[in-house]
Amino acid sequence: MDLRIFTEPQQGADYDTLLKVARATEELGFDAFFRSDHYLRMGPGDGLPGPTDAWITLAGLARETRRIRLGTLMTAGTFRLPGVLAIQVAQVDQMSGGRIELGLGAGWFEEEHTAYGIPFPKEKFGRLEEQLAIVTGLWETEAGKTFSYEGKHYRLADSPALPKPAQRKIPVLVGGHGATRTPRLAARYADEFNIPFASLEDTERQFGRVRAAAEEAGRAAGDLVYSNALVVCVGKDDSEVARRAAAIGRDVEELKANGLAGSPAEVADKLGRYAAVGSSRVYLQVLDLDDLDHLELISAQVAPQLG
Repeated sequence: MDLRIFTEPQQGADYDTLLKVARATEELGFDAFFRSDHYLRMGPGDGLPGPTDAWITLAGLARETRRIRLGTLMTAGTFRLPGVLAIQVAQVDQMSGGRIELGLGAGWFEEEHTAYGIPFPKEKFGRLEEQLAIVTGLWETEAGKTFSYEGKHYRLADSPALPKPAQRKIPVLVGGHGATRTPRLAARYADEFNIPFASLEDTERQFGRVRAAAEEAGRAAGDLVYSNALVVCVGKDDSEVARRAAAIGRDVEELKANGLAGSPAEVADKLGRYAAVGSSRVYLQVLDLDDLDHLELISAQVAPQLG
């Protein structure tokens, strides 16, 4: 099972903090560093020092790391025009030497749009579908040819479809809990399907829907990677688990019920249960970005138990 580190910088983290976490991610053998794409803190607190932009952050990390994959869970479709997003992601992929992955979602947090003057359209899912078609279409267009698109929300005419990514194909992630439209979009456009903060039962059910949608679309269900995103809180003993839970304002029993919490053995066991329902990759949501010892413990005592 791949273990990836997933951060939420809008809760209060500057670029230097993210760089320390990304470097620890690389040094400790994790597969990737991902971040959210938000401009406003959620829940109580001041959010200091303020938000960082996802793709500016990843551009910097592309030059300051060497091995790990880099990406978003999920880039908000409401924040960027799809043509511009295709350029940004392709450029950062070039800067990284071909290590970028794009998670793209519809956008949902209305308050951050209001706070920063970003339009918040009523029809978001239809826009997301067009954005996926445009971004992937631009990248797939052969050099020397042009790309055009006529949709309800976006229109492109004779785009040179440049620049091209360093990778032959940037992996695209689609995710969510939707029962019908989300699996259909994943089946059509995604290389990976991610379900965030879901129980084992909900994970198994949603993976089944995506597999069925892929086969209905004429695609092998096994063509997709199936993954989870789950909050993580590991400690060598109960007191360390309690300390880490308190540091992120969460209850230990709630974390055990809804995430990955407890001793290394407990967390490895639960990860094994997610693997049994089809998950081959887990994004570990790390909320205390100053606690690098937490990452070291997971790397040393959880990861080796996963095989």
